[in-house]
Amino acid sequence: MSLLAAVFALSTAAIAYEILLTRLFSIVLWHHFAFMIISLALLGIGASGTFLCFARRRLESRFALSFAGFAAGFGVLSVGSFALALRVPFNPLEVVWDLRQQLYLLQVYLLLAVPFFCTGTCIGLALSRFGTRIGAIYRSDLLGAGAGALLVVAALYRLAPQDCLRLVSGLGLVAAALGALHGAPRRWPAAALAVVALTLPFAWPDAWITPRPSPYKGLSLALNVPEARVVAERSGPLGWLAVVESPKVPFRHAPGLSLRARQEPPEQLGVFTDGGGLTAITRFRGDLGPLAYLDQQTAALPFHLLERPRTLVLGSGGGADVLLALLHGAQAVDAVEINPQLVELVRSDYGDFAGRLYEHEGVAVHVAEARSFVAGSGRDWDLIHVALLDSFSAAAAGVLSLSESTLYTVEALESYLDHVAPGGVLAITRWLKVPPRDSVKLFATAVLALERSGVEAPGDRLALIRSWNTATLVVKNGRLGPGEVAALRAFAEERGFDLAYYPGIGRDETNRYTRLAEPYLFEASAAILGPERHRFFDDYKFHVQPATDDSPYFFRFFKWRLLPEVLAMTGRSGVTLLEGGYLVLAATAIQAAALSAVIVLLPLWWLRPTAAARMREVRRGRLVVYFFALGLGFLFIEIAFIQRFVLFLGHPLFAIAVVLAAFLGFAGLGSGFSARFAERATGEAAAPGLGPLPPIALAVAGIILFAGAYLALLPSLFQELIPQPTPVKVIVSIALIAPLAFCMGMPFPLGLRRVSTQAPALVPWAWAVNGCASVLSVVLASLLATHFGFTFVVASAMGLYVLAAAAFWR
Repeated sequence: MSLLAAVFALSTAAIAYEILLTRLFSIVLWHHFAFMIISLALLGIGASGTFLCFARRRLESRFALSFAGFAAGFGVLSVGSFALALRVPFNPLEVVWDLRQQLYLLQVYLLLAVPFFCTGTCIGLALSRFGTRIGAIYRSDLLGAGAGALLVVAALYRLAPQDCLRLVSGLGLVAAALGALHGAPRRWPAAALAVVALTLPFAWPDAWITPRPSPYKGLSLALNVPEARVVAERSGPLGWLAVVESPKVPFRHAPGLSLRARQEPPEQLGVFTDGGGLTAITRFRGDLGPLAYLDQQTAALPFHLLERPRTLVLGSGGGADVLLALLHGAQAVDAVEINPQLVELVRSDYGDFAGRLYEHEGVAVHVAEARSFVAGSGRDWDLIHVALLDSFSAAAAGVLSLSESTLYTVEALESYLDHVAPGGVLAITRWLKVPPRDSVKLFATAVLALERSGVEAPGDRLALIRSWNTATLVVKNGRLGPGEVAALRAFAEERGFDLAYYPGIGRDETNRYTRLAEPYLFEASAAILGPERHRFFDDYKFHVQPATDDSPYFFRFFKWRLLPEVLAMTGRSGVTLLEGGYLVLAATAIQAAALSAVIVLLPLWWLRPTAAARMREVRRGRLVVYFFALGLGFLFIEIAFIQRFVLFLGHPLFAIAVVLAAFLGFAGLGSGFSARFAERATGEAAAPGLGPLPPIALAVAGIILFAGAYLALLPSLFQELIPQPTPVKVIVSIALIAPLAFCMGMPFPLGLRRVSTQAPALVPWAWAVNGCASVLSVVLASLLATHFGFTFVVASAMGLYVLAAAAFWR
C-alpha cells in the first residue's frame, strides 16, 4: 500500500512540476519556449528507462532505498535544477543563429531533465520490480498525475509560482518517505525524510527561485528607464501581473497614435503580464477632455461610423478601450476580461486612479473568455471591438508564432458577426509589421468568414486603414454606404492615416502619409478579394491563410522557403522579424528525435547478450512500434482535446485542469481494470477464424470508436451546450472524456505486463521507448496542428493506436 501511495505522491508532484515550469518559464522567457524546454526535459523519463536497463538488478535488490533516494532527489532537484537554470544566460531570440545560445539551451535541457529522470527511475523501477502489479502501479501513476494537474492550478490561485515550487519539492520528499516504508524493517529513515519534507522547502532563499523576466521582455526594458519601479504585483494561474510606475519618463501607451496628435495621454501605469504584454491604467477623473488623444488612434475609426453605439470590448485590460467608448458617447459598454486579477487592479487597487472606471454608469465588466461570452450572451451590439493587448516587440520578434489564439479564427469572426446588430460594425486592431502579416491574414480571415456566412460580395462590407504601427479593420453588418466611406476618408486624412481598402478605393489613394516601399495592404486586399486568392497565398512572402478553430495559430507566418533568407541574414539586424520561433520548434523536434534514438538504441547493444533479451529481431521491432505508438497517440489525443475544450469551458485554465485531470484519472482507472479486462476478453470475446481477440485490440477498438465519434459530434454538441453554466459544462466534459480515457489507460499496462512475463529485462527499455515518444508527441502535435489542424492530430492518433494493436496482435 505504501508503494502505491508513494507512486501517487511522486506522480502528483511530477505533473504539477511540469505544469508549473510552463508558468515559471512563461515569465522568464515566453510561453512556447517554455513549452519546448519542458518537452525536451521530459526526455529525462526516457533516459531513466535506459539507465534502468543497466542498473535494474542492483537497484531492485535495494528497492526501498533506491526508490526513496531517487524520490528525494526529485524533491531536492526540482528546486535546485530550476534555480541553476535561471542562471544560464539563454536568449531564445538568438538561438537560431548563435551557437553559444544553442549550448546554453542544451544546459537548460539537461538541468531540467534531472528531476524527471529521478521520477522516471522511481516509477520504471516499480514497474520492473513488481511485474504482476503493473496495472495497479500505472493506475497510481496516472491518478496521481491527474491530481497533480488539479493541485497546481488550485495552488496558483493562492501561492506565488516560487511557493508552488516549494510545495512540489515537499511532495517529492513525502513520496520518498512513503517509498522508504515499503518492506523496510526500520521506520526511522521514513520519519527522517518526513521531517525533511516539512522543513527543506522553506529553506530555499527567494532570490534563488523567484523568476525574473528576460532582459529582452517589455518589463525589463521598462525598468531600465530612470526611476521606473514595480509598485504592485499579482500572481495567478493566468499570469503574473506587474504594475510599473515611471514618474520621470511617464508611460505614453497609445498604439497607433497619429503623428499629428497634439495631446499627450494623461498619467498612466503600465501593467505587464508575465513581463510581456502591456496594458495601461490611465488616470481618469471623470473629465473626458484629457482623453481626446484616444480619438487620434486607428482604433477610434468605428466610432466615426456609428452614433453612440452599444459597445462590447473584448479584452478590456487596463480599460483604455472602455475610455475610448465613453469618449465617443457609447450608450452602454460591456467589457470582457479573462483575468480577474487585472479587473481587481483597475476596480479596487487603483480604483481612484482609474476614476472607478469599471463602476462607471453604463459600464458592465464581465470576467470571461471572449469567445465563450459572445456565444453564450444571446445579445447583439452595435460595435464589437477586439482590443490590442499583446506587445509589439513580442509580435515582431515572432515569439507568438506558436501561440494558439481563438480570438482571430474564421469561426471567431463568424461568431462576432452573428452578434453585431444590423448596420453595426466589428472592429479589430493589430500591429503593423513590414512586410505586413497580421493585417493581411486578418483581412483574409474576415473575407472567408463573410463568405461562409453567405455574403456574396464581402468587399462591400470591409474597410482597412493603417498608421505607422497599427492597422484597424472594420467589418460592417451590411454594405458600407457613401456617407460611411466619406467619414472613413475624412477620419484618415485628418489624422494622417493611410487608407488600405474600402469599396471602390483606387491605388493612388493609398500609401500617402507613412510611405512603404509598396502599397502592400492595398495589393493584398485586392488579391484576396479577386479570383487569384490562392495563388496570392502561395506567392506571398509569409503564411497568411486564415486560421481556423482546428488550427488556431493566427501568429504563425513562417514559410519554409524563407529559411535561406533567414540563414543569409545571420548576424544582421531584423532576422527576428522572420518568425524565428517556428524554426526553434522544428529544431527542437530534430534534437528530441536524435536524443530519443540514442536512448532507445543504446540498451539494445547492452541487452543483446543477455538471456532475457534473446528475442527475435522482429519482436524487438514490434516492441518499439507498440510502445512508441502508444506514447505518441496518448498525448496526441490529450493535447488536441485540451484545445477543443477551451472554447466550450470558456477558460483555458479550466480546460487544462479539467481535461488533464479527467484523461489521467480515468486512464488510471482503465489501467487498474486492465488485468481483469484481459482475463474476460481472452475468455469471452472471439472472432470467427481468429480465436480469442487480444484485449489490446478490444481496447484500441474502444479508443477508435469514441475518438471518431467525438471528432464528428463535438463541434455541434458544444455549440448547443455553450450557453450552459460552467459547472454543467465541467460535468459534461468529464462525462465525455471518461469512456475514451478509460480505454486509453489499458494498452500500456497490458503490453508491459506481457513484456514482463516474456522478457523482464526489457521492461525498463519499454518504459524508455514510451517516455521518448511522449516527448516527441508534444512537439509533433504542435507541428501537425499548425500545418494540418487538430482533427488531423486526432486522426493520426487513431492510426497510431491501430498500428500498436497490429504490432502486438500475435
